[in-house]
Amino acid sequence: MTVTTTPAASDKLPSETVDAVVIGGGAAGLNGALMLGRSRRSVVVIDSGTPRNAPADGVHGLLGLDGIPPAELLHRGREEVRGYGGLVVNGEVNSVARAASTTAGDPRFTVTLTDGRTVTARRLLIATGLRDVLPDVRGLAEHWGHGVVHCPYCHGWEVRDEPIGVLAVNAASVHHALLFRQLTDDLVYFTHGTELDEPTRGRFAARNIRIDDTPVAEVMADEEGDIAGVRLTDGRFVSRRVLAVATKMQARTEGLDGLGLPLEDVPGGMGRRFASGTAGTTEVPGVWVAGNVTDPTAQVGASAAAGALAGAHINADLAVADTEAAFVAVSRADAPL
Repeated sequence: MTVTTTPAASDKLPSETVDAVVIGGGAAGLNGALMLGRSRRSVVVIDSGTPRNAPADGVHGLLGLDGIPPAELLHRGREEVRGYGGLVVNGEVNSVARAASTTAGDPRFTVTLTDGRTVTARRLLIATGLRDVLPDVRGLAEHWGHGVVHCPYCHGWEVRDEPIGVLAVNAASVHHALLFRQLTDDLVYFTHGTELDEPTRGRFAARNIRIDDTPVAEVMADEEGDIAGVRLTDGRFVSRRVLAVATKMQARTEGLDGLGLPLEDVPGGMGRRFASGTAGTTEVPGVWVAGNVTDPTAQVGASAAAGALAGAHINADLAVADTEAAFVAVSRADAPL
């Protein structure tokens, strides 16, 4: 379907079937939509406006845009998609179902929003991202994205040389500690009920990583509201300015059950994600996934790249379907009566 390049500003969904609906308007979803729009595909992006990195001050590790505020990056992305005729809609998906009129090689999907609006699409790109699940420690969640961080590449430079504590949650926390040790000489590893074998303890000692085996009871704040340290279950206070936590990362699946997309565990017990193949393909014909919903450790740049690749593959798949439909139509017209 050919579209004009007039930016779309309305939240009214089109009544005609569109080439693609992108569910999730983060870096992956918007870059997928950008590729589709530049290929003259009609595309609708549905986004709830609750990005994972909203608490962060800046996006880091993104070449040419390092430090850009997350909201500014999304604003630019939305405007670029609109510039190619794409429609970006604020809303949440209630359900997605394969339409009964689906034909072989060219499926149809009906997307229903929580406010009752619907749109039908030939292809879907799921880029809903993930939800970080923090350990149940009093005061921890209040500092998420500032004093409580998870990624040394996203936040490490900003907390360099600070007194950092690693709050262990599983075996992956050991590697977490080694990465954050690169950023500070003052690091305490709180085992918090997890196991730590003697060889690892020896390696930690060699790197001057201190170990505290008493569980953390509460994260304490100073008068300015920043992290002052942690109170342990034995009553001791350990001064820290930053806490690093490996969160459990859960793919956002709300409203998507009707697709029957398979989920799988993230290695190391780090969460759940949508299973995918090359370029974000799934077991459901016509549905692609991209970004943190299938690659929880991907940073913004990697998520955007995955979205672009998925968008290109969706356009190629549509091109094949368009050609087949045209061929069938011509063959029927030429067939003798």
